[in-house]
Amino acid sequence: MIEVRSLQGAELEAHLEEVAALRIAVFRDWPYLYDGTLDYEREYLKTYRDNPGALLVGAFDEGRLVGASTSTRMEDHAEAFAAPFRALDIPLTAILYGAESVLLPPYRGQGIGHRFFDLREAHARAQGRSHVAFCSVLRPESHPQRPAEYRTNDAFWLGRGYAPLPGVMAEFAWRDLGDSSDTMKPLQFWMRAL
Repeated sequence: MIEVRSLQGAELEAHLEEVAALRIAVFRDWPYLYDGTLDYEREYLKTYRDNPGALLVGAFDEGRLVGASTSTRMEDHAEAFAAPFRALDIPLTAILYGAESVLLPPYRGQGIGHRFFDLREAHARAQGRSHVAFCSVLRPESHPQRPAEYRTNDAFWLGRGYAPLPGVMAEFAWRDLGDSSDTMKPLQFWMRAL
């Protein structure tokens, strides 16, 4: 049986190396094609280690982390992610930013993604947040590495009450598998009111 629980503070920090490894493994697949490194991941994950409002929802199989969902206050995350929201009528201090949800393939389709969102949304409410937002990379339909059988998560997100925010986009750079340098990618924001 998979145990899914919320972690903060020292307990969150104790699992960040495992989160780094999961991000590298899961984001190698379409649509991210991320050629990640542990050095980069350690630097990136400081956002959670050093933030008392950060949350890690972990999925554990006999003590081994097999999935993770992170979030933090929007105003505490990267400026490139907060900036697109400044044009909305919702203050950054009302938004919890769900940074990533990563789950190893054998554990998908068992309801763990719903638990990730349930606990993330409960955390947002406990912090007095009225909205939860996240973003997803956009890749062209004609991309040569797009798998023929690929299904987006759009139906899952819509079913959870999230909707894409028209015109609310960010750009972020990373190196794709097989590339020699980072390139910018567009990211679409989704959000729901709690």
